[in-house]
Amino acid sequence: MLFSTYTFIFQFLPAVLLAFAAARRHSPRAGILVLVGASLFFYGAWKPVYLLLLVASIGANFSLGLLMEKPHRRRRIGMLGVALNLALLGYFKYTNFVFDSVHALTGAPVPLVNVVLPLGISFFTFQQIAYLVDVMRGARVERDIVSYTLFVSFFPHLIAGPLVHHAEMIPQFKRARTLRSSLLAARGLAIFAAGLFKKVVIADNLAQFVSPVFAHLDAGGNVTMSWAWLSTLAYTLQIYFDFSGYSDMAIGLALLFGIRLPVNFRSPYKAASIIDFWRRWHITLSRFLRDYLYIPLGGNRQGEPRRYLNLMLTMLLGGLWHGAGWNFLIWGGLHGVYLSVNHLWQKWRGAAKAPTADHLAAVISWALTFFAVVIAWVFFRAKTAAGAWAMLGALFGFGGGSSAYVSSGILRVMDLPVRIGAEDLLLIGSGAVILALAIALCLPNVPQIFRYREYRRAPEASRWPQWRPGLAWALLSALAFAISLFGMWQRLEFLYFQF
Repeated sequence: MLFSTYTFIFQFLPAVLLAFAAARRHSPRAGILVLVGASLFFYGAWKPVYLLLLVASIGANFSLGLLMEKPHRRRRIGMLGVALNLALLGYFKYTNFVFDSVHALTGAPVPLVNVVLPLGISFFTFQQIAYLVDVMRGARVERDIVSYTLFVSFFPHLIAGPLVHHAEMIPQFKRARTLRSSLLAARGLAIFAAGLFKKVVIADNLAQFVSPVFAHLDAGGNVTMSWAWLSTLAYTLQIYFDFSGYSDMAIGLALLFGIRLPVNFRSPYKAASIIDFWRRWHITLSRFLRDYLYIPLGGNRQGEPRRYLNLMLTMLLGGLWHGAGWNFLIWGGLHGVYLSVNHLWQKWRGAAKAPTADHLAAVISWALTFFAVVIAWVFFRAKTAAGAWAMLGALFGFGGGSSAYVSSGILRVMDLPVRIGAEDLLLIGSGAVILALAIALCLPNVPQIFRYREYRRAPEASRWPQWRPGLAWALLSALAFAISLFGMWQRLEFLYFQF
């Protein structure tokens, strides 16, 4: 069930809000039980059989946590739990990839399997791995199965994050009274409307200039340089507004129930270095990779060569976490190289001579960072290695393709009643990309506008108009929501649902 569907907005969400409010009149615990039931129903609405997988995963990890209460067997059981979680994730996410790769490399016959990837398995598996590792490190074992179940399955973050930490979620469920108020609900609805607008109006419209081009290249075709740049830049902005829009909607939905989720994006395309980019992009995943992979591998504590090896391993595995494919591995490897070069540059230049010390250096640093990120997105988006390399060739003038097929493909996606020429369509797409890029670079992000969490007292928050409960903001949110409703007929999925 997608957030950007009429079923979710006009049926599921109102029913859950009414049931939650009624249950809380009885007791806070009853309200939490309603959220658990709603979250399990939300997941089971996709494919009921995979609800059994989610419940089994929750039950197994909760039981393993209880068994780890005795210190003498904590590490042994914890390692077993981590291995079981990784085995589950590996089977569902990488079986097809392994068999296909073996067949492609050796030509050997392989079993005909088609394992369906359960929604959100990467997210709820990583969250539970983090819980077991923290218990191994001495964290308190959770004994309340209801709170633990809701930590894993809370429907706003269940499918595509943010990746939440048990220490920041479970205490919120156990409060005698969750922080519910009309002000919090108003902020939550406004944040949800802003995220829905980003997803439906910006991301989904940019997608129309992305999918036909990449599909054409994956099928063995070629495109012109101008179409290659338009499609790549459109995807660069589509994935940002798509995923950050989802994260904003998740934050807004959680606020309706008095729950605060972590911020997952801080205007990543404003970053002036790759290091800064990963402090702004998918923040909760970066936190997980740092705390549960990079630091356990040794981090930067064992010398410079080992540091760069650890960076590469972390980013390669981060790439594979996003998807089972060689292109994801290349994407992760590129960012591993980027981070290593960035750290080497900082060490050589010195902290006192940061590249953002003057305006020209800051612009150059930003441009290099943005260019590097854009190039890496080619591998992230392309379905085949041949398609990715064809796109890279076209970006640098080696494509030699025609725009006729791409233009007709985009027009079929748009389903317009009139025909538009290739040059006019290119101009429309370029305008859409420029406008979206201006929004990403020049305007504050949603948590800034709504003074959410760390932005409540941030110095940069005062530079822009801030959300306040009142008629003007209510009308603006209602307008954004209404425009989004008219655009929801496209029924495009969130990009991160496949991860």
